[in-house]
This record gives sequence, structure tokens and C-alpha cells, in this order.
Amino acid sequence: MTKRIPPYSPEVRARPVRMVMDHPEEHGSQWAAIQSIAAKIGC
Repeated sequence: MTKRIPPYSPEVRARPVRMVMDHPEEHGSQWAAIQSIAAKIGC
């Protein structure tokens, strides 16, 4: 059995999480923030 390598490093994954948490007032909900940031970073 081979090990699965995640497509993104932990550092790359941490950045959008910080973006969602740091700017809650810019979006109507956490889900809206996630969708907006995901679109911006190409996920």
C-alpha cells in the first residue's frame, strides 16, 4: 500500500483558513467567505 500525498502543503492550506477567520465581517456567513476565498485562490 502506498502513502497518499496531500495535493497541498499544510502551509498552503493554512492561508485560506486564516483568510476566512480574519475577515468575517466582509461576508454574510462563514460559508460565503469560504466560497469567495476558494474562488479567488482557484480551488
